[in-house]
Amino acid sequence: MTIEKRTAKNKSAEPGGHFSEVVEKQKPHYHGHRDRLRAKFRSKGAESLAEYEILELLLFRSIPRRDTKPLAKQLLAEFGSLAEVLAAPTQRLSSIKGLGEAVITDLQLIHAAANTMNAEKIRDRTLLGSWSAVLDYCRTTMAFSDVEKFRILFLDKRNCLIADEVQQTGTVDHTPVYPREIAKRALELAATSILLVHNHPSGDPSPSKADTDMTRVIIDTLAPLNINVLDHIIIARDGHASLKGMQLI
Repeated sequence: MTIEKRTAKNKSAEPGGHFSEVVEKQKPHYHGHRDRLRAKFRSKGAESLAEYEILELLLFRSIPRRDTKPLAKQLLAEFGSLAEVLAAPTQRLSSIKGLGEAVITDLQLIHAAANTMNAEKIRDRTLLGSWSAVLDYCRTTMAFSDVEKFRILFLDKRNCLIADEVQQTGTVDHTPVYPREIAKRALELAATSILLVHNHPSGDPSPSKADTDMTRVIIDTLAPLNINVLDHIIIARDGHASLKGMQLI
């Protein structure tokens, strides 16, 4: 069969011989939806979109040939919020049907970018004058972790950030903390004060007696070294708690 004959056959199979009309009819329905959603975002901003629509927009780039609305809604139902989807560990994301390695990598990259942006807001600034930025940063990095992490922000004499380090990673309800190691690291960095932060995967930021007792031990260990513990913040999905604000330390 020659090229000319194949072309003729294709044209004869089309009603009225209009090839472009057939292609248009076969175009997946979600293409128009994607265009409309992008236009809505550009003209009215993110505040005009539902949470699942924002997640849809993110998934568009990773999944070009599939309707992503059902997947976006499934992810939100599974994890609870967009922030929790982005912060979810690889193992849990991998259990969702339709999420391949490339999609998971893209979601984690967005989360990493958000962490970096929030970290920039507190870098080279007086932390006590940027308290809301500190809380935003800690919430982004820790609030939705499925295990406890103990983080320390080391500060200089101007209360500017020297280093931000996760000292320990524990289980779902416990993190080992070693006051001597904290003192050693603070001396290495020439820190004059520190801010303690850890998360509660349960979602409740209320401090336990163990949290308070441990904080007091750290305070007592650092006091002879003239290193001040500014506060101990507990971060969770449902908010945060300040041990100093609650007058527990």
